[in-house]
Amino acid sequence: MIRMLLLLMLLLTSNTLMADVRQQLESFLDGLKTLKAEFSQELINTETDQVSHSRGVFYLSRPERFRWVYEGEYPRYIIADGKTIWLVEEDIQQVSQRSQKAALEGTPASLFASALDLDKDFEIKDLGQRMGMGWLKLIPKKEDSQFEQILLAFEGDKLARMEMADRFGQVSRFDFFNLQRNPPLDDSLFRFVPPPGYDILDQ
Repeated sequence: MIRMLLLLMLLLTSNTLMADVRQQLESFLDGLKTLKAEFSQELINTETDQVSHSRGVFYLSRPERFRWVYEGEYPRYIIADGKTIWLVEEDIQQVSQRSQKAALEGTPASLFASALDLDKDFEIKDLGQRMGMGWLKLIPKKEDSQFEQILLAFEGDKLARMEMADRFGQVSRFDFFNLQRNPPLDDSLFRFVPPPGYDILDQ
């Protein structure tokens, strides 16, 4: 009984309970213009239990622009310039391009990059508190969305984790740290011109 009372007191004094998790998401997005965060990523194949790991840096400039930089032996990056998404693989000198509007619809990237009507695009469920974070489940309303569900976890007004389950049996889990809200970011981060000699693929 004493243990349960101590746990209850801890929960009641946690600042993450000052608002429900939906309000934490709205607080995070309110006034957000730019964002920089480091991330670690796990990609899990639920059919084979194979797990791959990667790290990098995420840059966001609202509206509609972002850059994911994956570090490591085979660095690659993804740039959204407002019209086109570019996937750049420098080690093999290859670039894939796709219409940004078509690629991002109903995805977490559209949630953070644009001022969306959340309830129009997602069914939102407040999952409450676990592991010291407030959790939301977002289920895309479009039947042809590539994702089955998206989980967002907040510590106060900071995004701490994102988990995405797609329709191909893969789960992507991102942990964010060293998050900077509204830092100055150079516009060149969100521009890309394919270098000479690169193969360009349309998706």
